[in-house]
Formats: sequence, C-alpha cells, structure tokens
Amino acid sequence: MTTVADQLIDVLLQAGVRRIYGVVGDSLNPVVDAIRRSGGSANGGIDWVHVRNEEAGAFAAAAEAQLTGQLAVCAGSCGPGNLHLLQGVFDAHRSGAPVLAIASHIPAAQIGTGFFQETHPQHLFQECSHYCELVSRPEQMPRLARIAVQNAVGRRGAAVLVLPGDVAHEQAVHPTGTSGVLGTPPAILPADDDVARLAERIERADKIMIMAGAGCRDAHDEVVQLADTIGAPVGHSLRGKEFIQYDNPFDVGMSGLLGYGACYDAMHAADLVLLLGTDFPYDNFLPQANTVQVDIDAARIGRRSVLEFGVLGDVGATIGAVLPKLTRRTDRTFLNEMLHRHERGLQKVVDAYTKNVEKHVPIHPEYVADVLDDEASEDAVFTVDTGMCNVWSARYVTPNGRRRLLGSFVHGSMANALPHAIGAQAADSSRQVIAMAGDGGLSMLLGELLTLRTHALPVKVVVFNNSSLGMVKLEMLVDGLPEYGTDHEHVNFAAIAQGAGIHARRVENPADIRDGIKDLLAHDGPALLDVVTDPNALSIPPNITAAQVKGFALAVSRTVLSGGVGKMLQLAKSNLRNVPRP
Repeated sequence: MTTVADQLIDVLLQAGVRRIYGVVGDSLNPVVDAIRRSGGSANGGIDWVHVRNEEAGAFAAAAEAQLTGQLAVCAGSCGPGNLHLLQGVFDAHRSGAPVLAIASHIPAAQIGTGFFQETHPQHLFQECSHYCELVSRPEQMPRLARIAVQNAVGRRGAAVLVLPGDVAHEQAVHPTGTSGVLGTPPAILPADDDVARLAERIERADKIMIMAGAGCRDAHDEVVQLADTIGAPVGHSLRGKEFIQYDNPFDVGMSGLLGYGACYDAMHAADLVLLLGTDFPYDNFLPQANTVQVDIDAARIGRRSVLEFGVLGDVGATIGAVLPKLTRRTDRTFLNEMLHRHERGLQKVVDAYTKNVEKHVPIHPEYVADVLDDEASEDAVFTVDTGMCNVWSARYVTPNGRRRLLGSFVHGSMANALPHAIGAQAADSSRQVIAMAGDGGLSMLLGELLTLRTHALPVKVVVFNNSSLGMVKLEMLVDGLPEYGTDHEHVNFAAIAQGAGIHARRVENPADIRDGIKDLLAHDGPALLDVVTDPNALSIPPNITAAQVKGFALAVSRTVLSGGVGKMLQLAKSNLRNVPRP
C-alpha cells in the first residue's frame, strides 16, 4: 500500500532531497517509517538525520540549503516538536534558505478539541514561511507537497506542510507521478529607462561609494569592474563580506555595529551611494540622501533608506547593462583618500589590540581567530555563533571566493553555530567545517555534540569560552547599564565533549593555541577545542569617552567594535601598494 507519507517522500526524492533532519515521535512516525522504507541515500532513498532538538534540525537544514543552493528538509512532531522547530525555521526563512519543514499534527478528527499536544501550526508558521498549508485529506497529496517545494525553491525561503499523523498513514488516493522543480532563478534585467537613469546619475556624481551585500554573491567581478570604472570605494555588509571582499583592491571595510575601516566615512562623504544587493537593516548607518538602490526584490527597495530612485534588477545584469554607458574615470582622488583612511584606521586599532597578544592570559579571542584563519583550509566552511563570535569572524576570517561563512546574520539567534555546522557537514562530508561557538551559544544546544558522535560528522568546534555573554555585556555597557547576569561559572567543555566520545582538548595558555588548532583540524572525526578566553575582550578602542558611551549614539555604535581587525589590516596594506598618497 502506498501511503500519503510515501507520496511525500517520493516528491522530495524527485526534488533532489537526500536527508531530513528531525526527532522521531508520535504523529511524525508514519513519515519516518516512509523514510526508512525508502532505503537511505546509499540505495537511492532518503536518510534520517537524528538530532537532539528540532530547532537544531531546522538550523542544519538552513545551512545545507545555503551551502548547496538546493532544497533541504527538517521535521518535527506535533505540539512541542513543532514549537522547537519554529525557531530554526525562522532563521532559514529570514536567511532566504530554501527549506521545507514538515510539521506533523494531531489526528485530524481531534483538531479544535483541545487534544493532547494540540497547537495550530498552520497559524504558528505563517510568519516564517512563504507557504504554510494543512493537509487534511489524502486527496490533497501529492499536489500540496509539490506546491510547498516550489514555494521554498522558487521564492527562496521556508515552506511548511502541516500533516496530521493519521492522514500521513492513510492510503494514497492519487498516483504520485513525476514533476520537475524550478531550478536556478533567472537574472532580472532592469528596464532600459532605469539603466539610462542610473548611468546618467553616475556620470553626474563626483564622489561615488558602493555598498555591497549578499545580493552580489554571483556578481563579484562585475562589482569590482564597476568600482574600477567609476573610481568608487567598496564597502560591504556582514552577509556580503564573503562574496565581495576577496580580490577587491577597492575594499574599505564593513558598516554596522560590527563594522570597521572607512566604510561609514566613505558612505557619508560620497555624493552618490550605490546600494547593490543589500538589505542592510541599520538605517541609522545610512546617509539617507544621495542614494540609489539596485535589488532583485522590489519589496526591499527603499525600505531602509531615502532614495533618489530604485532599480529593480539582478546586480550582475544591471552592472553589465550600465557599464557600456559610463565614461572611465582617471581621477582617483576620493577613492585613494578612502583607501588610505581605511588603512590608517585599521592600523590604529590593531596596534591597540595586538601588543603581546600571543602572551596575554586569559587568551585574547582575536588571537584565536587569527590563528584559526591561518590554519583552516582554503575552502573551509565557517559557521559562527551570534554575539562576539560574529565580531571575530568578521575581522579575522579571510574570504577568498572558496570559503563560506554561515551564521544567523538576519534572525540573530544564539546557538546556531553547531547545528549549522551539522547541516554543512552532512551536505559534504569531505569538506572542512569549523564551528566558531561561544560558550553561551554552545550550552544552549549542547546535546548536538551527541549528533556529531552519532553520525560521525567530522565537524571541528572551537569554543570561545569566556564564561560570559560578551555581546550582552557590551550592550549593557554602551547603554550605560551595569552588567548583570552576563558572567557565569567556568565550564570545562572539553571534558563534556570527551564524555560524549568526542576528541577534545582544553587550552588556557596562548603558547598552545596553534598546536591545539592544528591538532583539532588534523583529527579524523568530530573534535572540539575549548579555549579559555578573556571575558573583557570586548573589542572597545582605548579612547572611548563617557559622553560617547552614553546612549549608544551613532558615532559610538559605528566605532565601538572597531578594535581587533588584524587580517583586514594586511588586506588594506596590500591594496595600497600602487596607490599614491592623497
């Protein structure tokens, strides 16, 4: 007998899915049994990846989808299982990851009766999905499954199928058949009038700055060519860093709360700012004037900044259309000034944070990130926890076009690094995957260390163990509040990992950092390095005044995290080799 659950699994196989992350139980059991009967990926079926918390399963699916660009799937049982799942689905949706969540439900006849574990997932998941529908009858399959897949893949975000356990177990009514799935989204070419208007505005400007985001993922060369043609410094958002900073001689750093370099200054000194493929959320950092935005999503145009006008189009296609209409500029005065300002600014803060860092106890987290960047492979995938690990990854992980950097950069959830690493490693067992985890984030989903062990996933976990919620402490400090509830007792995470059967080592002396990281990365299997770091290393420059700290004003917020940017300084210096002093 072919069941509704069998049909669902068959549709997912046709869509290229090879694994589903989740926790087995009650209403989800018919789906899990259909997965079992599919035979596993080695036999052309689907693997069940058992995690310890459904939230981790959704995070893992989000990472797999972002890394591969293909549909990934997670699942949760009724009631509490769905509620655990919800957090990670929010992260996937806000990251634009094509993820399908299977939210199993109580028996269909019991819906609305206050039954055991009853929730209403079709309402709960509405806010974090492009599509969320209840399968109430076998006749609705496989059609709803295909619609859900198409929404996730075609609209780049989450889709949710709510499936009561008894309906999943019923006999299928319609044949499953076969059907294709939408592939790569097309490049949207802007209207001719918009291209002409953009070209005219660029030609009229004297000082142009480019702010690039994740929408430049496939347009690195085009953005650099545009910058070279018009003599524009290029800044980037955190999500845009991995796609635009490498091989870019016009880089002036990053804007935002984690920002560094001359990005902010260049943006506010320019008489034209080009926002390219960025939905940068912090509108206080944007000049709110002299701005033109190019984006593939019309809903994003103008929602962060006052615009002169917007251009609906793919970044690469738009640049390709406008370049032939532009005159190449020989005046590099503004560009050169910003490049030198970028280098000087980095030199100042690096000098303040690198003196005797290799001897400092407790260990400077900047030093750990710096060595990790040295030793990691050229195509490593870094997953980073929200908080201070975001700072260290932004400043020290050097992009090269092959490395990937994944985090909860839009949703801002704690505890994402380890489960994101699970999904990244499950997608490619041969690739080096490194989770940069904070002790606060790791402790929230600590059970996922067991997931590494269960599935023999060779994830390498570096724990920045400062016994503190460092970012929260910083937030309190700059808000003028006394820190409270941020510092906690010391925990030996290496001992915990060893107890779970994972190779682990604890480092308290900076002289042991490089050997510890080499040992971690060389280990054949999952491994954890527990590094005891300085809880007071909040990356604050030494010249912050009381007046600046008060109220987290804009002038402070753009510089408060500008310390410790070592690798970025090296990059800035290399970009200045052939640039004359302004």
